[in-house]
Amino acid sequence: MNCIPRRLQPLHAHLIPGSTTRIQQSPSRLPTTWTRYFHPGASFRALELAFDYHENGGKAKGAPIVFLHGLFGNKKNNRSMSKALARDLDRPVYAIDLRNHGESPHDRIHNYTALAEDTENFLQQHKLKEVTLIGHSMGAKTVMTMALRDPSCCASIIAVDNAPVDAALTSDFPRYVEGMKRVEDARVMDNKSADKILEPYATDIPVRQFLLTNLVRTSPSEPLKFRIPVRILANSLDDMADFPFTNPDERWFNKPALFVRGTRSHYVTDETLPIIGRFFPRFELVDVEAGHWVISENPKDFRQAVVEFLQDKD
Repeated sequence: MNCIPRRLQPLHAHLIPGSTTRIQQSPSRLPTTWTRYFHPGASFRALELAFDYHENGGKAKGAPIVFLHGLFGNKKNNRSMSKALARDLDRPVYAIDLRNHGESPHDRIHNYTALAEDTENFLQQHKLKEVTLIGHSMGAKTVMTMALRDPSCCASIIAVDNAPVDAALTSDFPRYVEGMKRVEDARVMDNKSADKILEPYATDIPVRQFLLTNLVRTSPSEPLKFRIPVRILANSLDDMADFPFTNPDERWFNKPALFVRGTRSHYVTDETLPIIGRFFPRFELVDVEAGHWVISENPKDFRQAVVEFLQDKD
């Protein structure tokens, strides 16, 4: 998508007039040790996730960063930012494909508990410790879920343009799904035909180009198809609007947490800030001049926010 460089807004909060975004948890709230929490319900079969590894030519030796994309995205969306953060912070970056996306396996179950278990399994497989988890949109709710399930799984989180609340997805996402279904049903042979069919459902060119990056051809004589399982994801939209935890008196994450929101997005409203503060008492907030696609619309200011946050924690 096109980048629109803008000025980074300073850290601020709207919880209480004159308050800061970093909220200290009272000593009575602090647990003496972190214990592993599991969200009630069935445990899902963890899938082995595809990933790209960025280490700045072997120079990045610090604590790892794990980068999670949003709905309909993949690890390649975050390639440039991953490389930049590896250089800026001297920390290796693992950009992963979540289940039903990119090169990772498909499964009919697609909710935040399953996404969290997959990523927890990834951390265990690769023996990653003191991790910073960065996630955009669907990825943001995944890293929040992980932090609340098991606070010891990471050292900090960065949640990009999403909040720990049940909130219906904007009407755009069901339209995108319907458009992608129409493309597959038409059995198109070229991107131009796919773009024409998708245009009424995704009128913004950058969004349409983003969705069409998922089109692949299995053989020269076969029509194009989406590598993401469109119908599985269509049936999971309600789960993507959901959030597994509802009681911040039972689960919270008392480690550094950065929330980055787009100034033109409606996913993290001022009304959600108090609940963010209860689940994540040490959270900081940065507003970036962008819509929902914060990282691609304003990479400069997003990068600055992340680097300042993580350098401050070193």
